[in-house]
Amino acid sequence: MNSRYPGYDVLSKRLGLSWNEVTRRVVDARLAAPREPAFFTGPQWKTLQRLCDRIIPQPHDRPPVPVAAYVDQKMQKFGAAGTRIEPMPWDGEAWQRALDALDIEAQGAYGTVFHRLVDADADALLQRMQAGELHDMAWADVPPKLFFAKRVLMDIPEAYYSHPTAWSEIGFGGPASPRGYVRMDANRRDSWEAQEAKPGKWAQAMRENRNVR
Repeated sequence: MNSRYPGYDVLSKRLGLSWNEVTRRVVDARLAAPREPAFFTGPQWKTLQRLCDRIIPQPHDRPPVPVAAYVDQKMQKFGAAGTRIEPMPWDGEAWQRALDALDIEAQGAYGTVFHRLVDADADALLQRMQAGELHDMAWADVPPKLFFAKRVLMDIPEAYYSHPTAWSEIGFGGPASPRGYVRMDANRRDSWEAQEAKPGKWAQAMRENRNVR
């Protein structure tokens, strides 16, 4: 993978004065998150994994961020309280219903469940979901367009960018306690911050990478 911050690994800051013990415990818990579902059923889990892969495709040259596991964990803890978007039920039930409905829509359109679709068909179905063009009765009180905007595009990116791998990719040093920031002016960086590759070289690398694909 061509990195905008070559050689940068935020976990190298785990020890020392960069992170306090609270930060270490939070990050360690995220890294140790179970990779099996505690909230979703087996079929829902497979559909969720495929959905996460299509919303945020990940490179194959590093361990993947367990996005689906984080969504499952969030729904296990908070899916029945805290957030409810009218007219949808609580987030956990809305997720379950949407994943079931997405499988039914895939069966109707392509003759197989969502996680078995080729990329082009999966993306086409998600585009119809985003546009509000899916109408199977299985959606019930979970409008596909609303769910896509308020849950898919919120919960999945949130899960991805809660992981240290994603932090390294964007040059984020993690929580700034107790370290803090000193050089606050534009185009200045503290010594512990990630060093960005020269824009021209990074852009060229990305173009070359796309050409290879």
